[in-house]
Amino acid sequence: MDNIQIIALAASLLSLLFAVFLTRNVLSHDTGNDQVKFIGKAIQNGAMAFLSREYRVLAIFVLVVAVVIAALIDFDLLGRMPNGATDSGIPQTAIAYLVGAVGSGLAGFIGMSIAVRANTRTAVAAQNKENGLNAGLRVAFNSGAVMGVSVVGIALLGVTLMFVAFTDASIVAGFGFGASSIALFARVGGGIYTKAADVGADLVGKVEQGIPEDDPRNPATIADNVGDNVGDVAGMGADLFESYVGSIIATVALAAAGASTLSTGESELILFPLLVSSIGIDASIIGTFLVRTGEGASMGRLLWSLRIGIFSSGALVLIGTAAAILLLELDFNLFWVVLVGLVAGQLIGTASEYYTSYEYSPTRKLAEQAETGPATIMIGGLGLGMVSTVIPGLVVIVAMYAAYQLADLYGVALAAVGMLSTLGITLATDAYGPVADNAGGIAEQAGMDPDVRERTDALDSLGNTTAATGKGFAIGSAVLTALALMAAYSNTVNVSVFNIMDLNVMMGLIIGSITPFLFSALTMQAVGRAAYEMVQEVRRQFREITGLMEGTAEADYARAVDISTRSAMREMILPGIIAIAVPIVVGVVLGPEALGGVLIGSIATGFLFAIMMANAGGAWDNAKKYIEAGNVGGKGSEQHSAAVVGDTVGDPFKDTSGPALNILLKLMTIVALVFGPLFIG
Repeated sequence: MDNIQIIALAASLLSLLFAVFLTRNVLSHDTGNDQVKFIGKAIQNGAMAFLSREYRVLAIFVLVVAVVIAALIDFDLLGRMPNGATDSGIPQTAIAYLVGAVGSGLAGFIGMSIAVRANTRTAVAAQNKENGLNAGLRVAFNSGAVMGVSVVGIALLGVTLMFVAFTDASIVAGFGFGASSIALFARVGGGIYTKAADVGADLVGKVEQGIPEDDPRNPATIADNVGDNVGDVAGMGADLFESYVGSIIATVALAAAGASTLSTGESELILFPLLVSSIGIDASIIGTFLVRTGEGASMGRLLWSLRIGIFSSGALVLIGTAAAILLLELDFNLFWVVLVGLVAGQLIGTASEYYTSYEYSPTRKLAEQAETGPATIMIGGLGLGMVSTVIPGLVVIVAMYAAYQLADLYGVALAAVGMLSTLGITLATDAYGPVADNAGGIAEQAGMDPDVRERTDALDSLGNTTAATGKGFAIGSAVLTALALMAAYSNTVNVSVFNIMDLNVMMGLIIGSITPFLFSALTMQAVGRAAYEMVQEVRRQFREITGLMEGTAEADYARAVDISTRSAMREMILPGIIAIAVPIVVGVVLGPEALGGVLIGSIATGFLFAIMMANAGGAWDNAKKYIEAGNVGGKGSEQHSAAVVGDTVGDPFKDTSGPALNILLKLMTIVALVFGPLFIG
């Protein structure tokens, strides 16, 4: 075993041990009175019930796909693989696929398990009159950090063990395929669940009945809180696990294919992404200790408290990378490539923050458009989302060019590794948001002091911004990773140029461009259908349960939870199958050149569409919160009702369709890479 592989395994284990340390820290906090415990337990039970049902469905899918991979790839029953069947008689790619799927599911499960336990503790910590804001931030952030360090620890451990066991990059690509499969279904299923509940709670509760979002009289409120965990935590954990794994696998595959102009040897280039990731884990752990704030801090101050941790981690990655390159006598261009990735990630995240935070003019101006009703705030939000694609698009272009000039296609892939090297802490700043959101709901349902809700709302608003930043970050890295995986696919099928004047390539290009729109349409419509059922159920309960509105009767929360669960299970299948089926069908029917066109089209349209939806949704959400903070008419005004409509439309934009698109891009490219040899000839 190489020294770098040993370092990677050690960093992975350190990360998992730190996750245990943080978990013990979070669980040591007070869980509150009986009412708080009762609400927290209801959320926890609902989230676990959903995840167990989802994983049972996915287990069947994963086993079927593993059998197909074993038959077609490992044992070459069609006689199409260039190297024939697996010499050892062991279905190695299928095994890697299964391990990747289990790892992705485990990452989501760990993140959600701590989140549903941290929400009550965050609400109770926020009761502290002298230091409640910082206390709540620390509990919520530490729970997010459990997710962050668990994701990178399990991912790096899995990838490293696969390389130690199989040594072949094409086999290890199966690990990425497994991670992508689970990530897509987890994101789509969780996104449908959470947004069906959220829309039902908002439209009937806020708009029709005029009660607060998390009022215990609202039958959808428990389902809404459950949804924050199954969509924004479990789904996001699986999503970024897949992003992290994909960037490493793409870099290794290109190094093995000789796609580099660096003077460093092939073996060093193959292992270098593992070293960068190891350094990033250590840097992220150090950065988590630097996140804290003072009581009464503004949104800007709260953002800066998180930035200190992220920027410090980035600086430590650069210092560690430079030291490793000099110590190992590698080509110093590797350092500049990692720097390009880190800077590009921060620029994309900052652009998303600018367009979605109500500390800045775009979202404030959007809130002002609520003065003239829902139509104008909808038009303004769509326009804001579209214009917000410009900066991330240009940043990715410049990053691609710089990385390519420094280290060819290998540099493009390594830039994605650099961008995600601090994922341990950037994911923590994202995952803490749903915990703060749940804490606010629990505070309201349990009748805590209004000051507690004010503190949790401040943390929740920050969470909306960091979530948009994290999604922009994930989408930007997805583009670089997808391009690198496409380059690896090109090497696999021996096609060096995809000529758009070739009819098959042009047809593939159009098919690929259509796919993100079809995928998004299916997921948006799924949320619409599920939300319709939820709205009808909430209306029925307000109409038929005597005393519910007066607070003398209890809502049937279980019925609302069941509606979201059944809808998510039913609706997540078709989008997931399309993502896997399109590249295989095109590759079989039209050939590898046409499939290259599909990948180009899907990356180009999917990238911009994902950024547009994530930022428009985030801006609508924070425009509503800006009004609720006492601006532009304030809570309960006609302007507030108009903003709630915008927020409702934006919910599936930012939490279902948008974030799932970055998984779609990588899943399609890794399917093409794994099955590529079958399409030759």
